[in-house]
Amino acid sequence: MGGGSAVVRVLRDRTAGRCLAGVVVSGFGMSAMWLTAGIWVKSLTGSNSLAALTVFAMWAPVLAGPALGALADRMDRKVLLVRGNLVTACLLLPLVLVDSGRTVWLLFAVLVLHGASGVVLDAAESALVAGTVPASLLADFNGLRMTANEGMKLVAPLAGAGLYVRFGGPAVALLAAATCALAALVFARLPVRGPLRAPVPAGSWRDELAAGLRRIRASAVLRPLVTAGAATMFLAGVNGAVTFAYVDEVLGRAPAYAGVLYAVQGAGSVAVGLLAGPLLRRVPERVFAAGGIALFALGAGARTVEPDAVALGASAAIGFGLPCVLIAAMTAVQRETPDAVLGRTAATAGSLMTAPNAVALALGAGLVAVVDVQVLTAVAGAAGVLAAVVLGAGARRQRDAPGATAPAPTSGEPGADPASPQP
Repeated sequence: MGGGSAVVRVLRDRTAGRCLAGVVVSGFGMSAMWLTAGIWVKSLTGSNSLAALTVFAMWAPVLAGPALGALADRMDRKVLLVRGNLVTACLLLPLVLVDSGRTVWLLFAVLVLHGASGVVLDAAESALVAGTVPASLLADFNGLRMTANEGMKLVAPLAGAGLYVRFGGPAVALLAAATCALAALVFARLPVRGPLRAPVPAGSWRDELAAGLRRIRASAVLRPLVTAGAATMFLAGVNGAVTFAYVDEVLGRAPAYAGVLYAVQGAGSVAVGLLAGPLLRRVPERVFAAGGIALFALGAGARTVEPDAVALGASAAIGFGLPCVLIAAMTAVQRETPDAVLGRTAATAGSLMTAPNAVALALGAGLVAVVDVQVLTAVAGAAGVLAAVVLGAGARRQRDAPGATAPAPTSGEPGADPASPQP
């Protein structure tokens, strides 16, 4: 099956197509709010560290991923997507009250709740898709989802920054709320009816929450991919935390120029999302992920120099490389995990890969005040190259090991492991 025909099949699938539409709609408001929050806080307080902490506030809830993901295993996933987006829309409305440094705390509180909603919705969507989209198309769907989500960085940050400059932060908050409400309408029209969720089995709640972690630790496929994703996202957090300082101190630009860099980064992610499915049918998941990590590392390291052309190229490389390990890992999770624990496993994998990002954002927000930005980007680049080498070497050892077989085919392809759960 060619890559082009796979993309067409994904788009023609009613469930997949409408899920992608919901991602596009909600992703537009999310991307606009994500960048504008940093500009908003920077303008109200003048602090680079507080501006960086806005991104941390949205990422922090991933630390509770296993508990939040359990909702996707205990509720109708379609209903959860609808109600979750409506709740998120309501949460954003109080941001119209943020008008000075004294009310910035309200912005941070809403961003934390917004992030928690995002964890639940991502787990519900991942589990719903795994149960309804043909297994052979999961990599293509995840790539297109990345394209749809990250593609919003092509327009949403610039639109959000422009809206902020013209009307202020409350206008962007209202836009984000409207997109969440529209996404709820799109998900309400999904042509699926979720099965009744299994009752909570006997045993401790702690054991229930740990089910996803046990699944990942026991899998020779999932464990290295999730570990590599965690290491890469830690470095991405450092890279993200220094963005405003990089724009200010290295490039000598106004804070709004960060919107240009995020837009270019989104272009890189759009490209890799379109190519992910075909590439994952031709190379092992670990090789695909390792190549992406290496490209990300080169982009992060390139931020040690000043020319704008290099800055734009580095952003494109970061955008292209970073999603590779995430797409590979989440496709493997959907393929390798039974439906009964898929919500928790997806959320746990997401937490393990993105919690280091939240920690690094907080750490980077402090380091940027005392360490030269170019030192931080150089260290992040070197560490990324090391992570790529380790993951790539593991793939080679696995291939060359005595008795080793060819890499497992992509989900649903002829010869795939019959024990792997199929939708």
